[in-house]
Amino acid sequence: MQAALLFFWCNQMGLLSNSSSFVRFAVEGELPDNFWDFAARQIAAHSFKDIDDNFEERSVGWVSVTNMFDAEFAFASYAVSDYLVLSMRIDERKVPAAALKKFCLKEEERIKREKQVPKLSRGHRLEIKENVKLMLLKKAPPVPAVYDLCWNLAANTVIFFSTSAAAHAALEELFKDTFGLHLVLQVPYLAAGHLLGPEQESALAALEPSILL
Repeated sequence: MQAALLFFWCNQMGLLSNSSSFVRFAVEGELPDNFWDFAARQIAAHSFKDIDDNFEERSVGWVSVTNMFDAEFAFASYAVSDYLVLSMRIDERKVPAAALKKFCLKEEERIKREKQVPKLSRGHRLEIKENVKLMLLKKAPPVPAVYDLCWNLAANTVIFFSTSAAAHAALEELFKDTFGLHLVLQVPYLAAGHLLGPEQESALAALEPSILL
């Protein structure tokens, strides 16, 4: 039953799809006692907050892997045997640089004609830029991005289904804020050391590069 559930979660997260890509992180730090109670509190505290009805530029938080609109996690849906499965959702409003420049110049020209002055001070132009940016942000809908992860609690490793450096940085920050633990990206050498264990460290260290003909 547990294997079937894990298969379901992995399939939902794209692990078995043809287009999936992922990286491995090691989790540094000790899990607290009564981990699932701790996780329930922390995940709820750092769940995703919608910004559709306000003008905030960015929101980052946890949602269910099966539904990006589920930030309440009914029946602890993130708990699957010895695994914790979550999605990190990021909603962000962006104003294209070209659009911001265009509307700033347009507003500057309007004010120069109105005041009949040849140029505006730097402070005035910065004020125009801030006002124009806020105006454009109010018109821009937040664009969502969702990234899935699977945390193997026994091995203390996280599989994260994205190779984006920006997504990695966001995950490391959110994970630290939520669980008080650090993520360390496992390059192939570090991943091999983690999988082989301490007894194989000397053999791993003795490896030398080879030229394949």
